[in-house]
Amino acid sequence: MPELPEVEVVRAGLERHVLGATITRVDVLHERPVRRDPRGATGFAEALVGRRLVAARRRGKYLWIPLDNGDAILGHLGMSGQMLVQPPTLPDERHLRVRFVLDGADEGRELRFVDQRMFGGLSVSTGGADLPTEIAHIARDPLDPDFDDDEFVRRARRRSSGVKRLLLDQGLISGVGNIYADESLWRARLHGERPGDRLTGPQLRTLLGHAREVMGEALGQGGTSFDALYVNVNGESGYFDRSLHAYGREGEPCERCGTPIRRVAFMNRSSYFCPACQPAPRARRVVRPGTPVPD
Repeated sequence: MPELPEVEVVRAGLERHVLGATITRVDVLHERPVRRDPRGATGFAEALVGRRLVAARRRGKYLWIPLDNGDAILGHLGMSGQMLVQPPTLPDERHLRVRFVLDGADEGRELRFVDQRMFGGLSVSTGGADLPTEIAHIARDPLDPDFDDDEFVRRARRRSSGVKRLLLDQGLISGVGNIYADESLWRARLHGERPGDRLTGPQLRTLLGHAREVMGEALGQGGTSFDALYVNVNGESGYFDRSLHAYGREGEPCERCGTPIRRVAFMNRSSYFCPACQPAPRARRVVRPGTPVPD
């Protein structure tokens, strides 16, 4: 699934190529991608025709395009969604779901939402130009200049969940997905099952720093791609996967110590870590009421 760097690459591409353009026609070729819009496919299209695209913004893994009337196009790429800016003469992609015909776009192009698996989606957020209410509950991401490190540390240290679960909690910190969580934890030498309430403030701040580093590096290289499903608005695949140290490297030697990288099941996905550099936490000691505690 695209994570923060991949979504940011798409947002930046939209900002470069379609801002200032006016939507002259919307073709909903499959209704599932607009299923979250209460207007339905016809109402979705009608709400957008004639509207001008004035910005391209992101909160975590969500994108939104503010419109000139104060509404916004809200989008999530899901597992395989792509926002492509294409010449109108280019044949339709096999999994094209929604087409936005634009007047004034860069080189006369149109915006296409392509989604093979259709877990992603689009909707019109009424009054959502500044921040759609649908995603107001999502926390800021660590690359956001207004992200509050102190608040993150305070909240994380009050939780008994494993630190990887905390990194994936979009209400606590947004934009970090499975890949970059594993990479950040490897760099911080922390096992993903270490409980938040057993981590120190400096450990959590170091982890945040590594999360920023790894996602910043991924941004510089265009994101992470393991197949043809993720591409940016120009149809170019990211290649940060060549720089990964833990994720997807089961059985390969750790670049720090040479110990084979291990993979374990995690929330219907996988976690990758070095068992030597990232030792598993000790089990909590359970003390029954009335049990004498040694001095």
